Amino acid sequence: MNSSALLPLAVALLIGVPALGSCIGIGLASMKMLEASARQPELMGELQTRFFLAVGVTDGAFIIATGIGLWFATANPFQ
Repeated sequence: MNSSALLPLAVALLIGVPALGSCIGIGLASMKMLEASARQPELMGELQTRFFLAVGVTDGAFIIATGIGLWFATANPFQ
C-alpha cells in the first residue's frame, strides 16, 4: 500500500479531529460564559470580549489544520 492510498484518510483526520475538538471547546466555553454572565451580569462586556478572543484562537487552530489538510490533498508532498 503506497502513501497516496492513505492520503484521503490522513486528510480526513487532519480536518475531522481538530473540528471535533474545536466544537467541544467552543461549546464548553459558551457554557461557562453563560454561567458567569448569569452570576455577575455587570461583567457581561468584559466576559464577552474574553470569550470572543478565546473562540477566535480556538477556531483559528481548526482553520489552520483544515488548510494544512487541503494543502496535503492538493500538493501531496509525499510522492
